[in-house]
Amino acid sequence: MAKSTTYSISVQASTEHLAEVRNFVAKHAKEFGFKKQDVADIQLAVDEAYTNIIKHAYKHDEHKTVDIELGYNSNLFWISLMDTGDAFDPSNYSKPDVRQKIKEKKRGGVGVYLIKKLMDDVEYHTEGSVNEIRMIKNK
Repeated sequence: MAKSTTYSISVQASTEHLAEVRNFVAKHAKEFGFKKQDVADIQLAVDEAYTNIIKHAYKHDEHKTVDIELGYNSNLFWISLMDTGDAFDPSNYSKPDVRQKIKEKKRGGVGVYLIKKLMDDVEYHTEGSVNEIRMIKNK
């Protein structure tokens, strides 16, 4: 296994911390050597995952925390968001009809779809009371 560098932060589950999360991710994605568009894509994927945790796992309980860990080695960059809320079950997920949502001007419901489009690999794990979404972007 190639040596990897890891960093982590812990934030309250509130959209007030979105900028802090975005800056943390962007700083390390730039250090890794991603171009501007890739950095923006990673930020958007993390935005969606973080917002989903706030909304769905924690039902807007701002007393809860989200742990964000990221790391990279020579050829890949990964980010994990961990929470102790309601688990997301990817087997119950069905791809949204994005065109239809746009036509109906409906917001929301495309986060998981976006994350999967923007990142190279997305994994969901639940161990004990901890849920993790791990997103991977290759160099």
